[in-house]
Amino acid sequence: MKLYDGGRTPNPRRVRVFLAEKGIAVPLEPVDLGALAQKSAAFAAINPLQRVPALVLDDGTVITESIAICRYFETLNPEPPLFGRGALKVALVDMWNRRLELHLLFPVSHVFRNSHPAMAKTEIPQVPAWAEANKPRIEDFLGIFDRALAGRPFAAGDGYSVADITGMIAVDFMKPARLMVPEACANVRRWHADVSARPSAGA
Repeated sequence: MKLYDGGRTPNPRRVRVFLAEKGIAVPLEPVDLGALAQKSAAFAAINPLQRVPALVLDDGTVITESIAICRYFETLNPEPPLFGRGALKVALVDMWNRRLELHLLFPVSHVFRNSHPAMAKTEIPQVPAWAEANKPRIEDFLGIFDRALAGRPFAAGDGYSVADITGMIAVDFMKPARLMVPEACANVRRWHADVSARPSAGA
């Protein structure tokens, strides 16, 4: 088994944090995204979408997409339950993970990809107007998330979950995208400080 990794980029980091929470060690194969190694013929043979992470099992099966990889390990190692336990909790974790993907991580990524000079060679063409269009969407969602966190410690309720991993990484990704959590979002700031203090956050 081998996990093709992309360093500090959000989706590979989601998997590493998840594995750290589970206490699972998987051999990592670094992919140099700065050198566009993900676009090489060798890596494209593993994942034709040329994206990381990619998990290659011992029988040669390839699993891509960070949440799919996390679900694979959740099934093999159900403790602690990071996708929830029981119909309601599983649904709430899925709901908040998807919300944090669609309305925070993805828009932050759009801002970064379409405005940061380092992305000019991979985003052809960059669309600065799309970066600007996503900024108010991010702020609006952070307000919604802040109100939801007013009555609970974690994204989907009382227990830490994969939704917290997605959310933490989305907020962390705001820094290179040159965005900030508004001062008014005190609950988001409190939650982010708490989840960032977990040992797994450094994975």
